[in-house]
Amino acid sequence: MVEYELMRTLIKDSLNLVGQEIVVQGWVHSRRDHGGLIFIDLRDHSGLLQLVTSPDNSDCFKISEGLRDEFVISVKGKIKNRDKDLINPKIKTGGIELVVDNIEVLNTSESLPISLFGENESSEEQRFKYRYLDLRTKRSQNILKKRAELYRIMRSYMDGNDFTEVTTPILANSSPEGARDFLVPSRVHPGKFYALPQSPQQFKQLLMVGGLDRYYQIATCFRDEDPRADRLYGDFYHLDIEMSFVNDGEEVRKMTEPLIKDLVINFAKKKLLFKDIPRISYQDAMDLYGTDKPDLRFDLRLVDVSSIFSNSEFSVFKSAIKNGGVVKALNLKKAASSFSRSQIDQYTDMAMNEGAKGLAYIIKENNELRSPILKFLSESEIAEISKQTDLKDGDLIFFGADKKELVNRVLGRVRDKAGDDLKLKDPNTIAIAWIIDFPLYEWNENEQRLDFGHNPFSMPKGGIEALNTEDKLSVLADQYDMVMNGYEICSGAVRNHHPEIMYKVFEAIGYQKGFVDKKFGAMVNAFKYGAPPHAGCAFGIDRIFMILLNEENIREVVAFPKNGSGVDLMMDSPSQIDDSQLKDLSLRTIL
Repeated sequence: MVEYELMRTLIKDSLNLVGQEIVVQGWVHSRRDHGGLIFIDLRDHSGLLQLVTSPDNSDCFKISEGLRDEFVISVKGKIKNRDKDLINPKIKTGGIELVVDNIEVLNTSESLPISLFGENESSEEQRFKYRYLDLRTKRSQNILKKRAELYRIMRSYMDGNDFTEVTTPILANSSPEGARDFLVPSRVHPGKFYALPQSPQQFKQLLMVGGLDRYYQIATCFRDEDPRADRLYGDFYHLDIEMSFVNDGEEVRKMTEPLIKDLVINFAKKKLLFKDIPRISYQDAMDLYGTDKPDLRFDLRLVDVSSIFSNSEFSVFKSAIKNGGVVKALNLKKAASSFSRSQIDQYTDMAMNEGAKGLAYIIKENNELRSPILKFLSESEIAEISKQTDLKDGDLIFFGADKKELVNRVLGRVRDKAGDDLKLKDPNTIAIAWIIDFPLYEWNENEQRLDFGHNPFSMPKGGIEALNTEDKLSVLADQYDMVMNGYEICSGAVRNHHPEIMYKVFEAIGYQKGFVDKKFGAMVNAFKYGAPPHAGCAFGIDRIFMILLNEENIREVVAFPKNGSGVDLMMDSPSQIDDSQLKDLSLRTIL
């Protein structure tokens, strides 16, 4: 048995302890029997250390013979320098080893169901099912440590700028914030439900009414949305921020920018593309890039060429304009040689899946033009296309012709895919921008009615007077998003803190005062008692972390992720519950 008069020494600290007797503890990483000696690589969270067991110590040698990978052991022995010809330069402790005096097996291990340290990585499903094993890998350990460092930096910045950290309730009320709620039935109030908060939105605004000048929280949020590569299912984390006596979103933007720049430059050690973070209006982003979250690491822009085709003989383009649509072009510079006909067909299929009728193109290669549509275009039209799109030899132009919103969306997808295919997205560069001036309302095509563009809590630009217009889709909100390398990482707004404006905002889409009082009674009532102007935002921590670590899937950056179907394979959830539990909650299932 190991004697414990010595405290445990971490493997990384053994380098400076040559000649000293220490106790190390960890997992058997590998074991090699060289006949006369047994060598064991011991692993703890700080590194690897070679142990040497000799037959001269029969008890230890016998225990060493029975050790297997991932056994947990405690070892006492003396650190010594390795012989020069036995030094292992691949590990930090490669110049030393521990000569074993005593070994104690703290726990055994069965053969592992997943590969941890071999070249063949196990599938995501298997890794997530045995996540507690997958966390032992160096990669997973580094992610956990880096995430803790990220939290420390965020908290330090917020504390240093006089923000107060406040935790808000998890059991809350349901509110329309753009996604489905997770509902929690109440046992003591049968037939009623709590909702897990999609964000602390109402609570943080009530804190401003309560006199807190600056609030922040690393908040757990819940949304019942389908998972994606950049969106976790169920619970996720926000750096949630709110500031009192703010009438302009620019104040929030300027307050938070230094934190994000610091994370890029000093935390992630990446290049920041723009020293001065640009502000781009929502409409400009849609018109120029086809999306409200453009990847600005590459400067491909959509060009409106509608003016060329208003009287064209090419009926596809002409009819699109006649029906109130547009014709736009996207010039992929120097891309002609990179695109085969089959690749162009793939882009066309993608465009049609987005709702387009097709995807016209023109290639200029060896100073000759190639395209199925050339025969429909006049020389003057071709010349004007070349001028407006800056067409040069080696370029490939894609065209979209239809309703403006559809063309923007389709060419935005084409632009993003081209960024990948042409390798224009430098993983070591971070391009950040603020998207501002979002529409307060949008048209809900499915329900054929006006709806909120984001959420109902944003202040309309121009105040209550702006709501008097007949064209409600023209009303802008003092709302802003931060985008990073093609992802939305932050959303915020100046808040609507006047009850009469709140009622008017909802009235425009058909909700009367009673609905507002029922859904947001606490907040509306609070606004009647001297609510200060306030504004804030929320940064998606998981998504930021994913981008800064160059991970392709957001599930890799959390300790215990659910899979792509929203299932926790490790804990087997969601799962059925007992009838007695349903009875306690006054519920029954109908499946």
